[in-house]
Formats: sequence, C-alpha cells, structure tokens
Amino acid sequence: MGGTTAERAPAKGDERPPRRRRPRLKVALAVGALVAVGGVATAAALVGGGDSGGGTARDLPPGTTKVARQTLKDTLTEDGRLGYGPAHTATSQAKGTLTRLPESGDEITRGRELYEVDGDPVVLMYGSKPSYRPLTIGTEGADVKRFEANLGKLGYGGFTVDGEYTADTAAAVMEWQDDIGVAETGIVELGRVAFASGPVRVDAVHANAGEPAAPGKKVLDYTGTAKAVTVELDTADQRMAEEGAEVEVTLPENTTVTAKIDQVTTVIEPGEQGQDPSTKVEVTVWLDSGEAKKAAAEYALASVDVAFTAGKRENVLTVPVSALVALREGGFGVEVVEGAASSYVPVETGLFADGRVEVSGPGIAEGTVVGVPK
Repeated sequence: MGGTTAERAPAKGDERPPRRRRPRLKVALAVGALVAVGGVATAAALVGGGDSGGGTARDLPPGTTKVARQTLKDTLTEDGRLGYGPAHTATSQAKGTLTRLPESGDEITRGRELYEVDGDPVVLMYGSKPSYRPLTIGTEGADVKRFEANLGKLGYGGFTVDGEYTADTAAAVMEWQDDIGVAETGIVELGRVAFASGPVRVDAVHANAGEPAAPGKKVLDYTGTAKAVTVELDTADQRMAEEGAEVEVTLPENTTVTAKIDQVTTVIEPGEQGQDPSTKVEVTVWLDSGEAKKAAAEYALASVDVAFTAGKRENVLTVPVSALVALREGGFGVEVVEGAASSYVPVETGLFADGRVEVSGPGIAEGTVVGVPK
C-alpha cells in the first residue's frame, strides 16, 4: 500500500537445497602427490553418498572432455654435458720427486708412462682395482693375475697368467723393466704401475715437476677416451634413470642419436654460504656405438639435450589428470556425464604422463564424457 511493495516469502515448493561443491581441492592435493612420485592408485568405492552401483552428482561439472585412446609415454628431457664422462683422480703411491707430468688432453694407453717419479716412469695398465702391495716371487692373488694379464697383453711371455708370481713371471718382469728403463729387479714395487679401466685422457694436472711425490698425493685427474654425456637429475626424477635404459641424445645442429644409460650415481653436492648440501642423481651415457661416435666426433665439449623415457603404455584409455576425483572411501574416480545427469565412477589408474593418466574400469570406454574443471 502507499506504493510499498511487500516482500514475498518463498513458497514451500521454491525451497532448494544448498549446492554441493565437487571435491576438487582434495583431488588436486591427492593427484599432485601421485604425479610427483609417478604412483599408481586403485579406486575402491564411490564419492561420498554413492553406493556400489554409482554415485549421483547433483551439479554438472563446469567442463567436460572425452575419454581418449592413445599411447602414453612418461618422458623427461634434461640438459646434458657432452665430454669424456666422469673424472677420476690418480694419486701417487711412491715417495720421491715428480720429474715429468703429462699435459691436459693427452691420451695414454696400456704400457705407456702416466707420469714420472725420480726419473722413472709410472706405467698405465688396465684393471678395476689399484695396486696395494709389491709383487715378488711367491706372491699370489687377484692383483698378481691382473698384472700378469697386462704383461701378456704387452707382448711378454714365458709365464702363465694364473695369479701366482713365479720365477717365470719375474723373468718376464725383468725384461719389461729393461724396456721401460728401470732397475731389473724382477720385483714390481708399489707405485710403479697405475691401474685404470682402459685408455685415459688427462683431464687436469694437480702438481708440477719438481714437487715431492708421496703416498696419497693427488697428481692428476683423468677420464676415459670415449665420448660420454653426463646429466644431473633431481632425486624426484630418479625413476627416469635405469642402467641399460635407452635415451635419445640431441647434439648441436639437432643431430639425434640413441644410446644407453651406463651408470647412475647419487652425488651429494656441498652447500654454499651456509646452505644445506643437495643430493643429485648423476647419469652417464657413453656414446660408444658406431653411429653415436661418428656424430659426436667433431665436438670436444658441448651442451646437449637428453630425453629419458621411464614408461610407455600403448593403446590405452586416458583422461586429463584434472578429471580424477578423490573418492571418500579411498582411490579415484571420474564424473561421467550422460545428458543432464552425471555420476561418479571408480577407476583404476595406470601411467601418468604429459598431464594425462591411464584409466580403466566398468563404464569407462573411448568417447565416454567426463567432467573437468574449466
């Protein structure tokens, strides 16, 4: 009255229940944790309020997509360094004076001088373990066999490679000592031989001629002579690096070669200026195939890209990771949309890759419409 409009109370039939939010926050947290570790989850029940046949969603999702059939690959591309692989340190085992040293970049093979102490050579031989004692008549062991094998490879004979240092071995050693210009004692003194896994390339020299040599003194760093790629990964990506797995290396000028992971090592890097140490995974890939050697030959050092593949699933059903819904009873599901209605359907998840996830379960087929956030 008097121009005043009365407020109309809502009729009983107009009352509407409050809109229920889809549990997206819970999904984001749970799925994020899964993707970080490359995990696999199995759904066990429906979203809250559902039963064994399917839960009904009151609101349609803000967006939809279709279940697609495709091949998923869990890949990672990281920067790598083309060089000669990890460096190792050669330390002196003898006392005296360093009288000659190699230069950085020198390549040294079996039987050749690595460096010189008191005018006598320290000779490179091949083996997986260092010398730790002098060898003389009556000495037995794997170190004797390793030395005898090298002596045989250098062309000396008259003895048996059997791990027993006999008078025949001593006779061959005296011939070898004469050839390298040291006293012919028939005894291989500690420090006369340096062992490496194969031919070496001098990476850096830590001493100068005229400095004293002493057991434990660092003389030089060396690498192998073959080209290798080294990559550092975060520990969260360690699953990408398995020894023997294939990788693709993209060299400068976009030349791509396939190689295999040879070594995976955990490295602790000291922190700087009061920071905590960090842990990295160092991956070594030797470019030892004919094709890879040829492609890398013109590069001494270079930056490269290395593509890792941790998993591959062909011809599987996939949805965006954002389509997963955390189920109250545990596991994951998707919101299947049919016309103006939707329901939550549990799924088993498989490989996560490129923002998508492999899914399977009753009611999930290629072309099935599922909800996603905008």
